[in-house]
Order: sequence, then structure tokens, then C-alpha cells
Amino acid sequence: MTELRHRGATDKELQHQNSEDKGSETEGKERDGASDSETKADPGVPEVPVSADDTPEVLNKALSGLSSRWKNWWVRGILTLAMISFFFFIIYLGPMVLMMIVLCVQIKCFHEIIMIGYSVYHSYHLPWFRTLSWYFLLCVNYFFYGETVTDYFFTLVQREEPLRILSKYHRFISFALYLTGFCMFVLSLVKKHYRLQFYMFGWTHVTLLIVVTQSHLIIHNLFEGMIWFIVPISCVICNDIMAYMFGFFFGRTPLIKLSPKKTWEGFIGGFFATIAFGILLSYVMAGYRYFVCPVEFNNDSNSFTVDCEPSELFQLQDYGLPPVLQSITGWTTVKLYPFQIHSIALSSFASIMGPFGGFFASGFKRAFKIKDFANTIPGHGGIMDRFDCQYLMATFVNVYIASFIRGPNPSKVIQQLLALRPDQQLHIFNSLKAHLTEKGLLPALEEAA
Repeated sequence: MTELRHRGATDKELQHQNSEDKGSETEGKERDGASDSETKADPGVPEVPVSADDTPEVLNKALSGLSSRWKNWWVRGILTLAMISFFFFIIYLGPMVLMMIVLCVQIKCFHEIIMIGYSVYHSYHLPWFRTLSWYFLLCVNYFFYGETVTDYFFTLVQREEPLRILSKYHRFISFALYLTGFCMFVLSLVKKHYRLQFYMFGWTHVTLLIVVTQSHLIIHNLFEGMIWFIVPISCVICNDIMAYMFGFFFGRTPLIKLSPKKTWEGFIGGFFATIAFGILLSYVMAGYRYFVCPVEFNNDSNSFTVDCEPSELFQLQDYGLPPVLQSITGWTTVKLYPFQIHSIALSSFASIMGPFGGFFASGFKRAFKIKDFANTIPGHGGIMDRFDCQYLMATFVNVYIASFIRGPNPSKVIQQLLALRPDQQLHIFNSLKAHLTEKGLLPALEEAA
């Protein structure tokens, strides 16, 4: 009898537990979509301390009468307008300032991710963890920015003897610096924490891959012309804003469990709004040389220049309209910049694939039970929370330019030729002369001269 009573009590407890589990699932879906399994403590992952409310006191007083939902909407809106204004300001300051801002954003994003690891595992007293993380950041930046300087400032490097030596042995120096950090890591290994130390070693290197490599690609995109920097970033910003707006007012259908506040209505509305925005922004910017010309270094003035004859990509051309659109508009052709066609591809990627960078970041934050990477920007979180989609976009733009836009660069070929010995230059000259004569181009050039 006692055993039967015990079994009956156990069955009731199980039923009660199952009903509580179902209730918690429903409650989680209604709140932030967090499942019951996410709220359970994971003994293998220590929790990161939750950041306090960082909303400025002025906004708290002004919005005190609103619900938390509308208060968050206004805080995000005000801070978004402030960030957009700052973005326009740094564009006005020119490409050099933009590069410095990219470097600052990269360092801040790296700091936020590394600090999460340090906050989680600082109780283990891992030796040299933060020191080695920042050292590897220095090494990787030295390698990437050294490659950029050698590529885009070739004549300046050749003019200065110390820079020429550093450029010649740049990759060897970079490898020696990294090897030093690698040896320091091996010497720091502690018997009790081997697995954890290798885990944090991998944490640092994945962070470098995600943050530093992508920021390096952003700078390369900038050198192709500021339009390749501004339009992709603006499309991601537009998609983020419009998806939030459509989701806030019309969102009903959840999009993905990793980010339960994202909805299909916001995703679709953001897509069409971003396509239209990309086409219009491209039309406005393609008419200005300041935005479309490649950023080059002028050796005479020792400054950046953005003056050139725009390529066909930025010259208006006539495009025939499909019969359906002809019957609606009454137009047979329309004038567009070819870049506007490319902007559709950029906008589509920003709307469809770009959000997956945000989903990836959401999964990362859920793994460590944190809401944001930091509390740098009230209502938005950390810098990494704002740039999680931008890094994925930067890689796409760089690959897109290399695959469909960029051709041989005559100025870079000439720079490389001037670095050769005189006998090598003569050999190339005679080979080129023979090739042009064989094709019948050299006599025509002589007659024209």
C-alpha cells in the first residue's frame, strides 16, 4: 500500500511538472519566445552579469508615462537618428576619417566579445588571457594594414627607406610576431585548465576572423569608391529600421526561434523597402565623383584624392521596359545608372542574408544568457549589436566587386613595373612592343602621334 501511495504521488508530481512545463513554454512564447530549455541553468556555461538600465535620465523622465514597449520604441528611434546623423558627419569628413572610424569600431567589437569570455571565465584565473588576446589583435592588424599600405601607398613606401624595408619583410615580421604570441600561449598553459585555455585560444581566433578580417574588407571596399562603402552599409541600416517598423506595427508571425521578436511581416516589409531605398540612394550618389571615384593617394600632396572620369558603371544609359510596365507607365525606355542594377543585388543580400548575421549573434548571446554584447548605446546594446549584419555584408561586397566589377588596374601594374630593375623594365618594354607590333597596334599609334 505504501508503495502504491508513493507511485500515485509520483504520478501526480509528474503530471503537475508536465503541466508546469507546458505553461512555461506558452508563457515563454508570449514573452520573448524563449523556450523552457533556454531558461534552465546550464552548469557548463557560467552566466554573464546582467547589465543595468543605461537609458539617459533625461529620456527616462520624458518617457516615464509610456509603457515599456513604446518607451523602448522612442529610445531606439532617438538614438538611431543620432547615429545616422553621426554617420553623415563622418562621410563629410572624408575617407581617412572613415578608415579611422572602421578601426575604432573593430577594436570596440573585439573588446565586447573578449570581455564576454573574460566575464564568463575570469573566476578560473587564466594567466595572460586578456594580454594574449590584445596581442593577437595587434599582430593581425599589423599584417592586414601592412598589406593595405603596401598595396595602395606603393610609391610612398618606395620613397622612404624604413618603409621599404618593412614592406619587403612585412610577412616575415608578421609571422614572427604571431609566433611569439603562440609560444607565449604554450608557456602559459596550466595543468588544471588545459581544455579551457585551448577553448579561449579558439575564442580569440574566431573573434579575430569575424571582426578584424571583415573590417579589413570594409576598408578595401572603401578604396574602390565611397559608394561601395556607403550604399551597402546604408542598405543594412535601412533594412534594420524598416524591418523593426513593419514588425512593430504589423508583426504577427514569428520568423525564427533564435530571435523571437523578428517576424515575417517585418522581414518582407524590410525587403521591399530596402530594395526601393537602394535604387534611390544609388541614383543620387552615382552622379557625384566624390562618391564614385576610387580613393587614391596623391604623392604630390600626400593626401587622398577622389577625382576621376567616372566609368560606364556611373553613366546614365537607356534601358527598355518590359511590355507590362510599358502599358502601365506609357514609357518605352528609362534612364538608369548601371550601378543601380547592381544595387538591387546589394539590397537583396542586405535584406535576405544580412539578417542571418543578427541571428548568429542572437544565438551567441542566448548561449551565454545575455541580452546584448554591451550597454554602449541605450536601447541598442553594444557596438557589436549594431554591426553584426555589417560584417557579413562587407564580405559579400568584396566578393561581388572581385567577381563582377573589378578589372585589371593599370596604375597598380605601372607601380609594380617601376619597382623592377632597369634590365627587367627593358625586357618588359621590348616584349610589350613586340606584342603590339604583332597585333598591328603600334604602327597605328605612331601614325596617330
